[in-house]
Amino acid sequence: MAENLTGESVELLQTLIRNRCVNDGTPESGQEIRNAATLRSFLEGSGADIEIFEPTPGRASLVARIDGFDPEAPSLCLMGHTDVVPVNPEGWSRDPFGGELIDGEVWGRGAIDMLNLTSSMAVAFRSLAVSGFRPRGDLIYFAVADEESGSAHGAQWMADNQRDAIWADYVLTENGGLHSGPAEAPHIGINIAEKGVSWRRLRVKGTPGHGSTPFRGDNALVKAAAVVQRLADYRAPARFPELWAERVQTLGVDEETQAVLMDADRIDAALDALPSKGAAAYLYSCTHTTLSPNASRGAMKTNVIPDQIDIEVDIRTLPGEDQESVMGHLHQALGDLIDQVDIEVIIDTPATTSRTGTPLWDSLQRAVSRPFPRARLTPQMIVGFTDSRIYRQMGAVAYGAGLFSPTIEPGDFQSRFHGNDERVDVESLALTTQLWLDVANDLMG
Repeated sequence: MAENLTGESVELLQTLIRNRCVNDGTPESGQEIRNAATLRSFLEGSGADIEIFEPTPGRASLVARIDGFDPEAPSLCLMGHTDVVPVNPEGWSRDPFGGELIDGEVWGRGAIDMLNLTSSMAVAFRSLAVSGFRPRGDLIYFAVADEESGSAHGAQWMADNQRDAIWADYVLTENGGLHSGPAEAPHIGINIAEKGVSWRRLRVKGTPGHGSTPFRGDNALVKAAAVVQRLADYRAPARFPELWAERVQTLGVDEETQAVLMDADRIDAALDALPSKGAAAYLYSCTHTTLSPNASRGAMKTNVIPDQIDIEVDIRTLPGEDQESVMGHLHQALGDLIDQVDIEVIIDTPATTSRTGTPLWDSLQRAVSRPFPRARLTPQMIVGFTDSRIYRQMGAVAYGAGLFSPTIEPGDFQSRFHGNDERVDVESLALTTQLWLDVANDLMG
């Protein structure tokens, strides 16, 4: 039975990858209708109620439901997004949309972020529905569009317009389940918090002119280059969120290193010297507000001096920071160049957190203990954003879960998010599929 479900998770993941639901941030991209149709076909005949919502042409989300028999019992939602970020095939060893199974790993864009979880959730949900599972509270499967670009065509739209269709007391989504610490008694990270997301558009203005006469010109691109460099060079002061001390204890490093990682005056130098680039980037983001200039628009033609350049900056804030804090970081980063830019808010959501003392947390612990009897759940904060934030704003408890093979090294795993050669191993797909089944049965059976 378990082997059959693993095979289903692999095959469904391969199909979702091959559907190429690439979200580049434009309203017409994503076309998650392809993955929604695949999932509807997979779930049809299971006995579950299925609805598809399409607020924007092609931007479809699927909601499937097994009704609970006790209206007072808490509901559970398994939520996975169906869109993926763009990819440059030249950086890959394999076809990023081939969905190939090679040496026990499924390769492709979205294999880690997060079609692996979306597919395994669908397989577990269908297995429960076909078996005649009767949960105490409603069990919901939510395959959502547009997570990768702010959720306006997905979870945020659903929360604003179809709240009852997706509401749940408890939510499981991306991303957790990595092992750390000693192998004989590992820590399994579950994400209960995430940094805030504060995207900003910085508009730099100049004076148009002919590219053949640049002397003493007012080139917006040249000024924008200086702005981008200052943003890239900026280092916010280290600050330690509430969960940081426990995170440090789970890293499996010696006491002296732990002390350095808990010292705001020494942590930056330690991370500069860390051999693992991926681990250093992750630990830095856990303890600093980050500013990353990732997109620019506005230049028209090689022989036209541009008069306007837009720079889009991905800013991730620590708990307790607000819009005023973001402006403070931009002032510190840009210095006298702050007067050269107009600043527009693209997205602004503060950091969010869910409590751990819940029946869902206990069910996760029992489910993880089945394959790993000595493992202990440890709460963590992720440095990216997920649709958890939308459920938390609605009042739900949301955790980033999953269960991965103990052979996966966290730094390598982190580098696969939005990176080259993204892939997931079949063992992790098997563990995660079984996790959803065990949690649903324990919490709601």
